[in-house]
Amino acid sequence: MPEQIKNTEQYEALRDKGMTKEKAARIANTENPDHDPRPYEERSRADLYEKAKEIGIEGRSKMTKEDLIEALRNQ
Repeated sequence: MPEQIKNTEQYEALRDKGMTKEKAARIANTENPDHDPRPYEERSRADLYEKAKEIGIEGRSKMTKEDLIEALRNQ
């Protein structure tokens, strides 16, 4: 496991569920992945953009709110 993982417990749990190393690391390295329990549809585009930025979704600056929701759900 790479040393730069911030939340190793979460990383291992995600890997155990079959998630790729890259995706598990991105999620485990977000500051607080569950800080906003609201559904994506209830959040602003700016909030969704910040979440996409934390996770490392490319092309986010050109995405609409709907595009960001889709990208976050398919990460």
